[in-house]
Amino acid sequence: MSQSRYTTAQLGGTADEVEAAFYEALQRGDLDQLMACWADEDDVFCVHPGGPRQVGVVAIRAAFEALLTGGSLRATPERVRRIETLGAAVHNVIERIELRTAEGTHHAWVVATNVYMKTAEGWRLVAHHASPGGSEEPEHTVPGQLLH
Repeated sequence: MSQSRYTTAQLGGTADEVEAAFYEALQRGDLDQLMACWADEDDVFCVHPGGPRQVGVVAIRAAFEALLTGGSLRATPERVRRIETLGAAVHNVIERIELRTAEGTHHAWVVATNVYMKTAEGWRLVAHHASPGGSEEPEHTVPGQLLH
């Protein structure tokens, strides 16, 4: 992760900047910088694909530490959808995961929702929920209709 993005995550930045810092930390395998993106709250939670809900920063750190035992995780957010208010932001992303095997590089996709809250320390991640997905799955968008 570039020092400027890490510093931004430490100082608050925007929800987008904290998200960029989070994914850069994953790609570098830097657990300390990854955890700097999280709020230091008892109720923060994280769900990895197929895994149990981890609640609290200690449990989340342990889950990411186990995930990163083999090194970095090449996860790149794509097709971001955002809902933002003054104190909260919800980002739904398609994560492209790069897998290196003996047969070559393959890609897998994960659908993740990241929730950010503006805290006294600035914007912080408070929830990350990821599920298996597929790039071939189209997005289903139905235009809204006004009720009045």
